[in-house]
Amino acid sequence: MIIDILSWILLMAGGILGIIGGIGIYRFPDFYSRLHAAGITDTLCALLILLGLGLQAGWGIASFKLALIFIFLLFTCPTASHALANAALHSGLKPKLGKDAARLNHD
Repeated sequence: MIIDILSWILLMAGGILGIIGGIGIYRFPDFYSRLHAAGITDTLCALLILLGLGLQAGWGIASFKLALIFIFLLFTCPTASHALANAALHSGLKPKLGKDAARLNHD
């Protein structure tokens, strides 16, 4: 019973974090801040959801496969975010800056 409750707490927290990341993607003003919102939340969201699923599956091959999926995501998600940001920067996409930051860049 305690494992089921903890599992559902992890699954709900992962789902809520995914929704928050989606709101961040929608609300932030430019590509780089949207990429930051997606890059930060996707790894933690995947961790929480996969931990919740692992608790539901119990000790066995299914939880081992879920751990392998998380290890794969742990390496690929930040790498993909970095590659996207690097490609955008090299293509000439400039981040939007606030009034104070823009003034500091012109001085």
